[in-house]
Amino acid sequence: MPGKIKYSKSQAILEIPKFQQEDEGFYECIAGNLRGRNLAKGQLIFYAPPEWEQKIQNTYLSIYDSLFWECKASGNPNPSYTWLKNGQHLNTEERIQIENGTLIITMLNISDSGIYQCAAENKYQTIYANAELRVLASAPDFSKNPIKKISVVQVGGDISIECKPNAFPKASISWKRGTENLKQSKRVLLLEDGSLKICNVTRSDAGSYTCVATNQFGNGKSSGSLVVKERTIITVPPSKMDVTVGESIVLPCQVSHDPTMEVLFVWYFNGDIIDLKKGVAHFERIGGESVGDLMIRNIQLGHSGKYLCTVQTTLEHLSAVADIIVRGPPGPPEDVKVEHISSTTSQLSWRPGPDNNSPIQIFTIQTRTPFSVGWQVVATVPEILNGQTYNATVVGLSPWVEYEFRVVAGNNIGIGEPSKPSELLRTKASVPNVAPGNINGGGGSRSELVITWEAIPEELQNGEGFGYIIMFRPVGTTTWMKERVALVESSKFIYRNESIMPLSPFEVKVGVYNNEGEGSLSTVSIVYSGEDEPQLAPRGTSVQSFSASEMEVSWNAIAWNRNTGRVLGYEVLYWTDNSKESMIGKIRVSGNVTTKNITGLRANTIYFASVRAYNTAGTGPSSPPVNVTTKKSPPSQPPANIAWKLSNSKLCLNWEHVKTMENESEVLGYKILYRQNRQSKTHILETNNTSAELLVPFEEDYLIEIRTVSDGGDGSSSEEIRIPKMSSLSSMGVQILKPSTQFLSMVGFFYCFAIHPLSR
Repeated sequence: MPGKIKYSKSQAILEIPKFQQEDEGFYECIAGNLRGRNLAKGQLIFYAPPEWEQKIQNTYLSIYDSLFWECKASGNPNPSYTWLKNGQHLNTEERIQIENGTLIITMLNISDSGIYQCAAENKYQTIYANAELRVLASAPDFSKNPIKKISVVQVGGDISIECKPNAFPKASISWKRGTENLKQSKRVLLLEDGSLKICNVTRSDAGSYTCVATNQFGNGKSSGSLVVKERTIITVPPSKMDVTVGESIVLPCQVSHDPTMEVLFVWYFNGDIIDLKKGVAHFERIGGESVGDLMIRNIQLGHSGKYLCTVQTTLEHLSAVADIIVRGPPGPPEDVKVEHISSTTSQLSWRPGPDNNSPIQIFTIQTRTPFSVGWQVVATVPEILNGQTYNATVVGLSPWVEYEFRVVAGNNIGIGEPSKPSELLRTKASVPNVAPGNINGGGGSRSELVITWEAIPEELQNGEGFGYIIMFRPVGTTTWMKERVALVESSKFIYRNESIMPLSPFEVKVGVYNNEGEGSLSTVSIVYSGEDEPQLAPRGTSVQSFSASEMEVSWNAIAWNRNTGRVLGYEVLYWTDNSKESMIGKIRVSGNVTTKNITGLRANTIYFASVRAYNTAGTGPSSPPVNVTTKKSPPSQPPANIAWKLSNSKLCLNWEHVKTMENESEVLGYKILYRQNRQSKTHILETNNTSAELLVPFEEDYLIEIRTVSDGGDGSSSEEIRIPKMSSLSSMGVQILKPSTQFLSMVGFFYCFAIHPLSR
């Protein structure tokens, strides 16, 4: 039974919901018990009134056309069909054919217009479908569908101009270009629907086109213009580029186009539009109206991909694509792990990061400790870690130091960012293997042996419980004395013994130890015990003044021995007799120097001086003081009224003699300083007179100044005089600077002493 059938609880009643044609047929009901069975039969028959499956529709046809109408209806039994026109039965005639639900009328005329009905009927019902037939007859009319006023096409393109006038019957179509009839050719086609198609358009095809439509009721025409534009061409498309991160590049996109056409450039990156109006970082449009170049500044790895330049006009849409590969240093390696660590080695493993379009060629391991300045490269096994090496052993580590490691990758582009640091781990302890250096000492008090050394830094102590082992013995003996210094920061040890003679030589060596054991010892150094101060004062002390600010102290060297105390040098003391001056000048000289020049003194002042010897224990007795008076101050007035005369390559100078004050040194002579400019070398001429002649070629300007010379030193200089080169002088003659009435009387009487420039 069909699935939709329902039964009563006793199954004595059968229910068929929504009875359909497929449910009709013979049904049997069988009843039975222990005594036997019986059955009853019945037939279900399906019937249905007509229902439309296809109706006729209002139709408008041209005179002389043919009409074809068809109507269909369903029903049981199947319906029959009749046709009516304006309420009257329609019968088959010469032009009218009726067959079941179809109606055909050929060669329509105006009288065929009217309201038609299709009737579908069976014994249960009759249904009707109505439609109007309108037969039209008119001359061609373009009022509702004129030719397009302006049609635009590009050179080399195809264009179709539609011509669809309202005409009943259908009009015959012809075309004119200007006033001439248009003939069909390989490029010019008159299509069946009346349209005009022009293929491979040229500039000469531009102009006015008229469509002429004709039927027996009349004719009509409509005109439009064809405008031909130059084709848009991408002349410089973007091309594939391979660039390095950080560079700035330009992707070209340049076109040639019709000057009357507006061009719009749009760029896409990996399918997404680049909105340049929002000032997107890195991207900038450059160029003019016909140039759509895209500049990418400071290009980054994320800029790798496809770049599409689209060129849009009202007539076409062009595009060009290019792939950009951005290569950069590798990304940071990942997952750096320390898998084993000993006192001097560590095993590391890692995973490479992204290669950023350039294969990784090398890895470098760096380490950092609390004692290092930043990260340092470390030695590894294997020594060279190529791009396919992902584990290595770090060697040369210091015991008992906390280390953290990181890995850096490199390729052809450069060195990438380092990985994250590994966890902080301490190497295992071991016996110290670095001995102290710079073993020295000496000095101190009598009966003391002072030993010094450079402390071992914490990173080289190799473990806890670090200290120093001091070993020493008098030179010539065989037994070493041994002491331990437990303080890690120690760098000095003092041994005291009253039996030690002054300046006794000792052999000394210093070692190291920690909880793991004793380590290396330094090489043997000779260190002397403490000494006494010098016992003798220098003899023959004298002093003399060289200028207003300078004096020289001299003395005789001391012949010393172990009993009188060693002399390492001398100390010069000097002072004035002014009781207000509590400061005493003090200068040391080392070795056998027996003279000392003292500067920065006051002029015309009595200075006292004394000398004493010194060594590591201190200073000895001073020599008896000696004194000297410094020279008077040099002249304070510079040479004045300087006159000069230039003749050929000779320059004659003349000036006034400088008179000094009572507290100033007498003028002994003059110095002439000349040079070409302030940066060039200065030459000096000395003379005892107030005139001089310079034999120098004056091919350039010269700067000249004159100063006084006295026992007290050089005096003040005159103002700088610029002597122009000969070619710039309009006339030769005497030039006088700062003339006085007295000096003007001397002009013309020059007494020039010829002094060669190299003489003094």
